[in-house]
Amino acid sequence: MLGAFANAFRTPDLRKKLLFVLLIIAVFRLGSHIPAPGVHVANVQDCFKQVSNNGIYGLINLFSGGALLQLTIFALGIMPYITASIILQLLVVVIPRLETLKNEGQSGQAKITQYTRYVTLALAILQATGIVALARSGKLLQGCDHPLLYDNSFRTAGILVITMTSGTAVIMWLGELVTDRGIGNGMSILIFTQVVATFPVALWNVQKSKGPWVFSGVILIGLVVVAAVVFIEQAQRRIPVQYARRMVGRKMFGGSSTYIPLKVNQAGVIPVIFASSLLYLPAMAVQFNQNSNSKVLAWISTNLVRGDHPAYMILYFLLIIFFTYFYVAITFNPQEVADNMKQYGGFIPGIRAGKPTEDYLNYVLSRITLPGALYLAMIALIPLIALVLVQANQNFPFGGTSLLIMVGVALDTVKQIESQLQMRNYEGFLR
Repeated sequence: MLGAFANAFRTPDLRKKLLFVLLIIAVFRLGSHIPAPGVHVANVQDCFKQVSNNGIYGLINLFSGGALLQLTIFALGIMPYITASIILQLLVVVIPRLETLKNEGQSGQAKITQYTRYVTLALAILQATGIVALARSGKLLQGCDHPLLYDNSFRTAGILVITMTSGTAVIMWLGELVTDRGIGNGMSILIFTQVVATFPVALWNVQKSKGPWVFSGVILIGLVVVAAVVFIEQAQRRIPVQYARRMVGRKMFGGSSTYIPLKVNQAGVIPVIFASSLLYLPAMAVQFNQNSNSKVLAWISTNLVRGDHPAYMILYFLLIIFFTYFYVAITFNPQEVADNMKQYGGFIPGIRAGKPTEDYLNYVLSRITLPGALYLAMIALIPLIALVLVQANQNFPFGGTSLLIMVGVALDTVKQIESQLQMRNYEGFLR
């Protein structure tokens, strides 16, 4: 990995792209520290030190690099865009018009991207309104009585909502700039930046609160977990595909062999995000009904709010497995793959084209999704187990969403750098 970056910096055009990406990251992190207008910075800092960072907005705060609870101009981070992308991916399966756009190629994908931007801004307005309302009522940072805003008027609230929504629009623009002029997927790199920003603080908190021995153990376990995540993320089942020879005019086509790569973790980090978001709903219901005497809310408050409760862990585990199968089912269509193979004369050796190929792909996919789902669930449970063993907070560095994002984006970026270097080596050889 380090060798790829070193070689990239020796290549002039790749060096320019990497420096451009670093510049965008610097601008992004700067915006994550600039307070929004009307925010009482001193009180926010005091409250931020008093409360833990594992409340109902912990996942959103993770993707904002700690900017959410400090009410900066980039407080919403990249979370509205992630949510919008997931919504559009789900709607593509449900709405025929969107499925048609997806099949149109680049022009259709451009329209879907535009729809994603609109949904992102709508979600940003909703999330910013909710966060500002919590800040005005004093419920954003539980356990702190200091006012977070200088003025609780509707004018100040409106300015804050506009500022945070505009910050989300700027983040989208920065991500697209990285995709167009830099290396890698811009949104993924910005997500990676925000997650990594909280990593040193989380490690230092473990060292400061638990001492060097526990800290060393955490580092050792973390290295093992990272190695396991890299191994699983790279693992794939390759289904061989053979294309028959066919005569078109006077030319012979086909006769080649290739494979269909089915990753063990076909769903990525999306099931963890789905499960975490769904488990925030009961906690949010308790948050806004603290004075209620309902037995249901009392049971939820006891069992489904604290991450170290066995009921919470079991439900979290089952939700991740369910959403893994669900997301794989809507993103990989064996019937479409089988029809495309049949159309171009391809077949799996030993399997007839058409329906038998579709059934075989379904069989392999169902078998390979189970270890992928169990792997995701176990990785996601690491910070919750750490919460019990070492009393760390739920943003424990080695585990859950943060580790999956860091490893996944790093691997993808290195692959793109290596492909760029390989392409330039071929060009130099041809010259």
